[in-house]
Amino acid sequence: MLFFKRIVSALISFLMLFSAAAPHTFGLPQKATKNELDMSKFTLTWQDEFDGTELDREKWGYEWWVTERKGGYWHEDMVSVEDGNLVIRAAYQDEPLENYYYDKWHDVIDFKPYKPGYYTGQVVTRDKFEQCYGYFECRCILPAGCGLWSAFWMMNEGVFNVDGSGEDGTEVDVFESMYYKDHWWGADAVVTGIHYDGYTEGQHKGDSIGKFFLENDPYTEYNTYGVEWTPDEYIFYINGKETGRLSTGGVSDNPEYLLLSVEIAGHDGIADADRHGTGKITKTPEGNWPVEFKVDYVRVYQFKDRMPIPVPKNG
Repeated sequence: MLFFKRIVSALISFLMLFSAAAPHTFGLPQKATKNELDMSKFTLTWQDEFDGTELDREKWGYEWWVTERKGGYWHEDMVSVEDGNLVIRAAYQDEPLENYYYDKWHDVIDFKPYKPGYYTGQVVTRDKFEQCYGYFECRCILPAGCGLWSAFWMMNEGVFNVDGSGEDGTEVDVFESMYYKDHWWGADAVVTGIHYDGYTEGQHKGDSIGKFFLENDPYTEYNTYGVEWTPDEYIFYINGKETGRLSTGGVSDNPEYLLLSVEIAGHDGIADADRHGTGKITKTPEGNWPVEFKVDYVRVYQFKDRMPIPVPKNG
C-alpha cells in the first residue's frame, strides 16, 4: 500500500506540473500547498480537550437532531469520553436503543421512532457556543469503515434561508471522511466544502475543493483539520498546511455553532446506499464493524484585531 501511495503521489505531482486543477478534474486526491497557517494572529477563545470521563454538557449537546438520520440513527449512548478523546461509535443494534427524547419531541412532525439498525451519534455546541470568523480546528482519528463518514462542520439557522446567498449562513464542512473504500484512488483522503440555500433538491447550492491526500494513515493516526474564516473567504487546512479556499455565494457573516458527527449512508433509517463514494455498509468483520471516530480536541480562535477592547474600571 505504501508503494502504491508513492505512485499516486508522484502521479498527482506530475499532473500538477500542467495544472493545479488537474487532480480535481480527474477525481484524484490532491496534495496540500506549502502555505502554512499563521497562528500568531489568533487568540484562543474556546476549547475542549476531552480530558474528563464524560461529555461536558456546558459545552456540547445532543439535540440538534434526534432519532433517524440518513441511513441510521443518532443516539447519545453512542457518544462517550475515554482516554482523553471524544469517541463516537457506529454499530448495528438488533434492538432499538431507549428513546430519551420521546416526551419532548414525539409530537414534532418529523419525529421518527428508533428501530433496529445502524446507530451512531453527534454532538453540537448550538445554544452553548457560537462564533463569527476566526480559526476552528479539531485533531482526530477517522472511523475505518465503509458506508459512513465522520465530519467536523459548522452551521447556523441562516443556512436554511433560500435567498441566493451564503452570507446569512453557510454550512462549512471542515472535513468529511467519505473515502475509506477508495484504496485505488486515495483511501487516505478527505473532502471539504460549503453549502447554503437550504437542502431541498434543486435549490441548495455549494462548492467543494475536492479530495486531499494525507501523508499518514488517518484511520490509525491523528491529524488536524481546520478552517480560517475571514470576512472574505474560508481557508482550509490539514496539519497546518493550506488545502484550498472558497467564497462561493458570499461568506457567512453570522455566528455559527460546531458539530462533530458520524453519519450512515442511506435513506429513511435504512443503510442501503453508496453515498458520495462511501461504499455500502456491512457489519461483517471485513467491514471493520463496529468503528469509532476519536477526537483528541476542538479549539477555536479569534483574530486578535477582532477581540473586544477591555473597558477600564472606574477608580
